[in-house]
Amino acid sequence: MLAEYAITVHSASVNRACRLLNMSRSSYHYKPKLANDHEIKVVLANLADKHRRYGFKKMFNKTRQFGHEWNHKRVYRVYCDLKLNLRRKPKKRLPRRNMVTLTQPQQANISWSMDFMSDALDYGKRFRTVNVIDDCNREVLGIKASISLPSKRVTEFLDSIAFGRGYPRQLRVDNGPENISKEMVKWAKKHNVHILYIQPGKPAQNAYIERFNRTYREEVLDMYLFRNIADVQAITDEWMLGYNNERPHESLGNLTPQAYIERLLVSTNALY
Repeated sequence: MLAEYAITVHSASVNRACRLLNMSRSSYHYKPKLANDHEIKVVLANLADKHRRYGFKKMFNKTRQFGHEWNHKRVYRVYCDLKLNLRRKPKKRLPRRNMVTLTQPQQANISWSMDFMSDALDYGKRFRTVNVIDDCNREVLGIKASISLPSKRVTEFLDSIAFGRGYPRQLRVDNGPENISKEMVKWAKKHNVHILYIQPGKPAQNAYIERFNRTYREEVLDMYLFRNIADVQAITDEWMLGYNNERPHESLGNLTPQAYIERLLVSTNALY
């Protein structure tokens, strides 16, 4: 301490030493109740081990319950030294999304819509599906079921669909974490696909896939008990064939997706 140095080496009085260093005499004479922070560290470490989600305020109040009268600033310093701070995940800010009118393309492979759904196997294990349809004729391009669907797996699934029909001009999606990920943006840029994000909280802007999800939920997910993911995928694949080739759609003039696109091709060729 500088005051102690001035007093012992330069024979200055306590008053003079404190005045020169701009400190109070009470601060000079203060003796900490704890020689070190060992006891505080032990108490905080035990609390953190028992209550993993407690923040500083909870821990400090617990120390007071135990009868410790440690200064809150000292406890907080030790709390930070032990790296017990709970990491707060900041809310990811989305860029402004402009409303785009939902229109039906008059040609296949112009616009796809994609969305995710979730359900559970018969023993409670959760799984997810990623659903992709063509906005032109509501054809189901693919449904993939899996316990986990990270962005990498989703883009690989989109590549498998595009392998037989090419990539669309745009992909309509919501603002889910998979859709706004760097992996998805990189995929879209690589294949020259415009990702059309709907406005947050506006599922009606992605009405085609939302309406499809309801049908898939009622006719597959709520209709069967699945033992494993293979069951989900097998039943889904069989159902998709009937959906595309046998099920009439009121929005398509009671035609099936396959019949609608065939009629559209005939009428388009007739114009030329």
